[in-house]
Amino acid sequence: MHDDRTLVEARLERVLEERIRPAVHPASVPLDVAVWHAPGEPVPVDEGLSAEPEPIAVGTRWGAPWGTSWFRVTGTVPEEWAGRTVEAVLDLGFDENMPGFQCEGLVYRPDGTPVKGLNPRNQWVRVGAPAAGGEEVRLHIEAASNPVILDYHPFRPTRLGDKETAGSEPQYTLTRMDLAVFDETVWQLVIDLEVLGELMAELPVDSPRRWEILRAVERALDAVDLQDVNGTAAPARARLERVLAAPAVPSAHRISAVGHAHIDSAWLWPLRETVRKVARTTSNMTALLKDEPEFVFAMSQAQQWAWVKEHRPEVWARVKEAVAEGRFVPAGGMWVESDTNMPGSEAMARQFVHGKRFFLDEFGIDNDEAWLPDTFGFAAGLPQIIRAAGSKYLLTQKISWSRTNTFPHHTFRWEGIDGTRVFTHFPPVDTYNCSMKVSELAHAARNFKDKGVARHSLAPTGWGDGGGGTTREMVAKAARVHDLEGSPTVVWETPSAFFARAEAENPEPPVWVGELYLELHRATLTSQARTKQGNRRSEHLLREAELWAATAAVRTGAPYPHEELDRIWKTVLLHQFHDILPGSSIAWVHREARATYDRIAAELTGIIDAAQHALAGDGDTELEFNAAPHARAGIAAGGAGAPTASGRTTLTPREGGGFVLDNGLLRVGIDADGLVRSAHDLTADRETVAPGHAANLLQLHPDFPNMWDAWDVDAFYRNTVTDLTGADSVTAGQDGASVRVVRSFGASRVTQVLSLPPGERRLEIDTEVDWHETEKFLKLAFPLDLHAERYASETQFGHFHRPTHTNTSWEAAKFEACNHRFVHLEEPGFGVALVNDSTYGHDVTRAVRTDGGRGTTTTVRVSLLRAPRFPDPETDQGVHRFRHALVPGAGIGDAVREGWRINLPRRRVTGGTEVAPLVTVDDDAVVITAVKLADDGSGDVVVRFHEAHGGRARATLAAGFPLAGATPTDLLERALPEAAAPTVDGDRIDVRLRPFELVTLRLRRA
Repeated sequence: MHDDRTLVEARLERVLEERIRPAVHPASVPLDVAVWHAPGEPVPVDEGLSAEPEPIAVGTRWGAPWGTSWFRVTGTVPEEWAGRTVEAVLDLGFDENMPGFQCEGLVYRPDGTPVKGLNPRNQWVRVGAPAAGGEEVRLHIEAASNPVILDYHPFRPTRLGDKETAGSEPQYTLTRMDLAVFDETVWQLVIDLEVLGELMAELPVDSPRRWEILRAVERALDAVDLQDVNGTAAPARARLERVLAAPAVPSAHRISAVGHAHIDSAWLWPLRETVRKVARTTSNMTALLKDEPEFVFAMSQAQQWAWVKEHRPEVWARVKEAVAEGRFVPAGGMWVESDTNMPGSEAMARQFVHGKRFFLDEFGIDNDEAWLPDTFGFAAGLPQIIRAAGSKYLLTQKISWSRTNTFPHHTFRWEGIDGTRVFTHFPPVDTYNCSMKVSELAHAARNFKDKGVARHSLAPTGWGDGGGGTTREMVAKAARVHDLEGSPTVVWETPSAFFARAEAENPEPPVWVGELYLELHRATLTSQARTKQGNRRSEHLLREAELWAATAAVRTGAPYPHEELDRIWKTVLLHQFHDILPGSSIAWVHREARATYDRIAAELTGIIDAAQHALAGDGDTELEFNAAPHARAGIAAGGAGAPTASGRTTLTPREGGGFVLDNGLLRVGIDADGLVRSAHDLTADRETVAPGHAANLLQLHPDFPNMWDAWDVDAFYRNTVTDLTGADSVTAGQDGASVRVVRSFGASRVTQVLSLPPGERRLEIDTEVDWHETEKFLKLAFPLDLHAERYASETQFGHFHRPTHTNTSWEAAKFEACNHRFVHLEEPGFGVALVNDSTYGHDVTRAVRTDGGRGTTTTVRVSLLRAPRFPDPETDQGVHRFRHALVPGAGIGDAVREGWRINLPRRRVTGGTEVAPLVTVDDDAVVITAVKLADDGSGDVVVRFHEAHGGRARATLAAGFPLAGATPTDLLERALPEAAAPTVDGDRIDVRLRPFELVTLRLRRA
């Protein structure tokens, strides 16, 4: 029997490949083809249609990297094909890889109407069903010769990732341009045999159902005349009817298929190409919806919807029609599928504000779910943000990529730092590009970890990453496994229908507390440092712009720049996409991102300057504006006045070489090599630097991960380290209160300035790196004399604790983690903070003291730079600047305050009067993250704040204007009917907050 099974399976594979699949298009005639190569960037559709092409033959090479070629194909349907289904088969030179990673096309009719996209799994365009015979066919193809960048293993450095370096060598060979007869019966036979062949492979060898299918397949193959497949396909199908009609068992796993096309908003292609990818995919999906009445398609990322609306109005009209039918579904409610580790508090909130508002404005649809299948881990502050936006579900698949530990649930409630929980689902199919293979469905059923409690999961179905979407073959397979013995059952459903069903089935699922850490792609916290710095700078500039523009509008009547801020926010949010901000895109993307961030900085600085000058008025008094949420230099948060300063810093020679900085609060010893040997808190009489160690120690590691160069850093990188202890020079700064250190290593050079501000308990470290290394990892180490079993990292609207030990594989896997503006470690009564202005990646380790004493040393290391060669071979080459500060004696409140301070520059304006804050709060534990005018133009002042220390808070919020009332709202500034109105007394509002609780208040002006 074993031989029978093997022989039938081998026979099926060969007959399908060599006889039946080729018979789907049994007759064909060539089309006439001409081409016009657009110079430079893509041209408008009407220009491409009207251009005069030149003849080109099949077999000709075409397409410079990132070029656009407009093909015109013409022909006549043969008269003898009358009554038959006819398609154009258009192969631009596709290989067998997934769609989205090579050349693509969008087909137009002569009047400019988009028809559908072309990719390796979608090469057909329907001409007639049935054809009359004699029809003239004329189609235009906007073809993109996007080069193949991804070569899975090994990754090879390539210059193709930027148009400026890619050259002009043609990338593709025109392969097929035909009119062909489409034989529906043969095509259906292919699907029948594929499904049954796949199902056989998943059933136990001794299963009666497997042998039943095997014999039916054998009989069907016997019925096929290999010399006349088209004439014998129908009887072959008839022999499969019984096994295809056998219903699934009542206990079968249930799969909700959601049509899907994950489209990275930029990755191995630039943003401008994603605009076209979205047009191709939505054209295909709207066409498929018309052909397949059961099919449902969901698309996330409001930015991509907005691109269709702006750039492809004809496709947009079809999309709107399908949305109205409930079958083309807005999903996710975010502007893009962003990274969630690195975006700051307000930026993460605005992802939902702008995403949900777009779908509400365009369609009246309010999404319940966050849809993030491919994001590289999830920060512990996210559940509260999801709920504050009016959503309650989360879907992701990426955690299945973890390399060390297997996540224990597929359906669960995820609890964030404030106790908020969201119902979360990880599709056990373990892919967001499900193609409806029975092997994928069987894996989902076997893999599902919630058996016995639930039996329902979701499968995002369609080609993705570079787009493409669901195919007619996937829909046909889904129809066969809808209710098929031996297989999970499948039904097309919307995300909201799935979540409602899954929650009803499993109302009390397990709870997971804390971050959803991806045990992979840890280097995305460091790669492409300039992109990360641009994001951080933009976030804080937006805070300043909103704060001062709102203050100026209320105080002086100056116009509030609603439209400008809306546009800039959307641009910043776009660049938080999970392959841009993480640094895993091609060189072109990051080159453009740097230029975009520079433009944003200039525009926001202009808004800030205009508002501050309007507020300062005329006069010759130097005013300092404080945009931080805490008082600084005697100036109230959100106000402006004359700064106050106290104390002085002395610089003296250090015994044995180097210098000592002393400001009466800290005494810092810097040795002759520019290393910090001591940071003594004079108030607490406590040393910060671990005995026998040096802080401000630059360390260099080799960095050649096993795979995914820009994405990954593997644990073995720590096996080899070079301490950069030698200094070219260590000199006193010209200000007499700082030390300048210069080091050279390899082909690179580092210049640092260490300073101790008067009256402040922090050591500031400004680092400039002229970086020219390859496949190296640069860290900045601070060994601390602290015994701490855990430490705090800032995340959105609070902080999150991680252990410093590696008791279990879960802790050991977190050898590189994310923080925002600070990390904080403490023993009872004494803590240390390390704050930064633009770095995210870090590690914290413990080791036995090396000076003979008992106890441990806890070392915090900041990740500064990497030098991967794929997908950008010049990643981070050049000059970088970083700012850090070591804050001995810091409590968590000090860490919060100093983190804000280092990210907000001191701005001074000459004017006549001090500026009172628009809104103040009397408790430093309550941090105001945004002060702005309401988005609806009403003039209401919106203030968002949260408890930042991790405890309970009772505070008074004071408005610096006549107050008519205060309304609690969600992130979209919509009133929360279930929330009690706060107590308002004149211009004061009493607020009480739970640990890390996030609150948005809408203040009505009297």
